Order: sequence, then structure tokens, then C-alpha cells
Amino acid sequence: MINTLSDKQVKSLELKAEKIRELIMKMLLTAGSGHSAGSLDMADVFTAFYFHILNHKPKKPDWPDRDRLVLSNGHICPVQYATLALAGYFPVKELQTLRQINSRLQGHPHRGALPGLETSSGPLGEGISQSIGIALSARMDKKKFHVYCFSGDGELQEGNIWEALLFAGKEKMYNLTLVIDRNNIQIDGFTQQVMPLEPLRDKLEAFSWHVLEIDGHNMRDIVDAVNQARTISEKPTVIIAHTIAGKGVDFMENDFTWHGKVPNVEQEKKALRELRTLRGKIISE
Repeated sequence: MINTLSDKQVKSLELKAEKIRELIMKMLLTAGSGHSAGSLDMADVFTAFYFHILNHKPKKPDWPDRDRLVLSNGHICPVQYATLALAGYFPVKELQTLRQINSRLQGHPHRGALPGLETSSGPLGEGISQSIGIALSARMDKKKFHVYCFSGDGELQEGNIWEALLFAGKEKMYNLTLVIDRNNIQIDGFTQQVMPLEPLRDKLEAFSWHVLEIDGHNMRDIVDAVNQARTISEKPTVIIAHTIAGKGVDFMENDFTWHGKVPNVEQEKKALRELRTLRGKIISE
């Protein structure tokens, strides 16, 4: 079981999440391209995992007993890169090379390019199948590590995801937890308008998954959900993390046009002022 969070730990994690959001804004401005909304809204989830939940060793990224985290919707890799750097996997200054020629930080993660990346991603819908393969091999080898897969909600419109969900349910893959970023947007609009997903919980339960729904910006909710997932021994668990697209930057929040757009210089300045104000409020609480 993972230790529950004290008030001090919650504040520390929240501050890290805001720092990650600031790093994301700076990376995207320098790159001139990338995905803002999803990267920002998953900062809390990534922070909770890399700084409290995961059993991992940044200085020994290939440690055999580490938990595996697979990012299926690889276009939000700025949040993963920023989190890995802050956790000590590689220098923070390297973040400013995002999407540049010969950089290790490309627009989608490439396994082997950076320490801490478990898989490569690009085409949507592959991460759950990759995670199932890792989890199944772990079970066959009697390994105790847990496999986590992060996916987007728009990504659930890919048919191969539902094939993977069926297989994981059939095989009762208790060592696999899926976290869905339910921010309700995708590049073309709101998910309910492009291709409705609801009733999402009912669908996932019908595929033999244990389903939890949380506030994806609440550190205690995130940790408690993972703890509950680890107690389920007869089926895989999916955590639907309800998030606000573009979280922390007022003019980006819940605006699908920021799915694949980056700020200009003036917008970045405004975003950083907002994020630093949020950090100040967390410190003063």
C-alpha cells in the first residue's frame, strides 16, 4: 500500500505540479509547437505518480523491479518530460530542446532516447495493448511490479483500445491500472460532440474492469484511488480522472483549440503570471 498524504505532502506535491506547468509553458514557447491543454491538465496526476506513488529509482532507470508507466497519448509528452527532469532522470535545462533537431525530447516519446521512457508512442490507441503485454509478462515471470497506463479520453475512440480492454478483463489483469484523462476535449472539439463516450463508466464495467472516478487535480483522490486499485485482485482497474483541459491557465481552460496549440510570447507571460500566483497561494495556505 502507498502511504496516505499528510497536509505537508499535499502542499509539496501541489507546488511541484505548478512548477511542472511553468516548465511546460516555457518548453512549448521555445519549441513553437506542441500540445498545451492535455500537458497542463495532467500535471497533478504525473506529480502524484512520480513523487509519491511509483516504485522507481531515477538514478537507476532500468531497475528491474520498478513500476512501469506507459504514456499512450504521447502528444502530451511535455508533461512527462518535465516531470522526469524534475524527478532527476535528466537535467532540467535539457527541456528547452523540445522538438529541436537531434534533441532527445521529440514531439512523441521514443523509448531509448531518454531514461524513464518505457515505450514509444505516436499513433493513438496502442498504449493499453503495450501495457497489457508488459503486465502479462510480469505475471508470467512472477514479478511484483505494477503497470500503469495513461490515456486520453478522445483516444478511446480508437477501436483497438476496446479490443485491449476486453482482453485485460478476460485475463483478470490485476497488476494493470489504466488512468484516463477525462478532460472532455480533443483536437476537433468536445468529445461528446465528435464521438460521444458516455456512459463511459458503464461501458468499462461491462468490459470487466473495476472503475473509479476521481478529481484529477486532487492529490489525495489520486493516491487513494491507486491504493484502492492495488487491493483489487480479480480484475484490472481503470481510474477516470476528471480534469480541466489547460488547468492553471485561465484563457486555456476548457478550450479545445488549445489541444494542439502553443502560446505566443505575450500569452506565455500571462500564463506564467497566473501559475506563479497559484504557487504563491499554495505557499500561503
